[in-house]
Amino acid sequence: MSRKQTPADPELAHRLSRRGMLGVAAGATAAALLGTATPAAAGEKGRGRPVLPPGRLGIQLYSLRDKVSALGFAAVFAELKKYGYDEIEFAGYSQGSAGAISLAQLKALARDHGLHPIGSHVGYYDNNNPNAYTFAQNLTKVLDDAEALGLKHIGTASGPFRYGSTVDAWKRAADDFNTYGEAARKRGMKFYQHNHAEEFSFATDKPGVRLYDVLLAETDPDHVFLEMDIYWAYCAQFRFGKRPDGTPAPFEPVDYVLKQPHRYPLFHVKDGVRDETTRDGYRMSDVGDGDIDYKKFLSKVTARTHHGRRYHHWQTEHDNPVESYAFARKSSEHLHSLRSGRCGD
Repeated sequence: MSRKQTPADPELAHRLSRRGMLGVAAGATAAALLGTATPAAAGEKGRGRPVLPPGRLGIQLYSLRDKVSALGFAAVFAELKKYGYDEIEFAGYSQGSAGAISLAQLKALARDHGLHPIGSHVGYYDNNNPNAYTFAQNLTKVLDDAEALGLKHIGTASGPFRYGSTVDAWKRAADDFNTYGEAARKRGMKFYQHNHAEEFSFATDKPGVRLYDVLLAETDPDHVFLEMDIYWAYCAQFRFGKRPDGTPAPFEPVDYVLKQPHRYPLFHVKDGVRDETTRDGYRMSDVGDGDIDYKKFLSKVTARTHHGRRYHHWQTEHDNPVESYAFARKSSEHLHSLRSGRCGD
């Protein structure tokens, strides 16, 4: 797909074009500010440089929920440090059956194990519970807790479908996100949204418009950020590579990032084996066991942002691993092993 492809809605095309220009400007500023930063450590002579930026490998703790519930955060954090992880992303602050823990204790545990809490997933809304722990129902509490943990990012894995699947419905959801993003920024945090495949589907009232493009166009790039789940983006490429009328609408997930790299501070690194007999076109796997080319994806992102690549954070994830510790270890080993002879190789 050409990066010059524009949505069918002229107004939306104009907004996306403006967002793209803002992204280029922000990326250039970041590169200039970080120009004197220490570059990533070079790989062994003849092997090329590591593709994974140093100090930026994390894991979404949802992948290890069985171990957290059975053993507690301390035991899990100790294992993650052994496997070479630098960061963690929360999916709740409870240990489940392993017992209660305070936010202060959780923050201290992460610090004591040399792990940096980088973000957290919280629900977007719950129309049936006015007291739900979501952005819509309890924004102040959600931000208070994130601040107590020292998080720099606070987000949701809920899709922007609160008001429906029309263009106007997603504009309303974008307004919500702008509100949450502005509130988070006042606390020194970035609000972000994590995608699944359905965000790349098409508006029910304007089937030529991809809903993800509405989200990008209608959210403020200074207040709303994205965590691309790379696996689900490739599943969306398979599922939504054609419009409802059957006309081609191909896209490359990495192109969204390359247009506005500053809007993607976080990524979910999740792998899958290609299988076109399934709905999604892939079967989820441990990172390195699937067909998604992470050497290529990471190389493109880090080459595009140059020194600014250090502001990206890469979180491994598997929704239902066969053995969660094995998944965490293998995924870290694979990503740390990737080498590139030249930027972008």
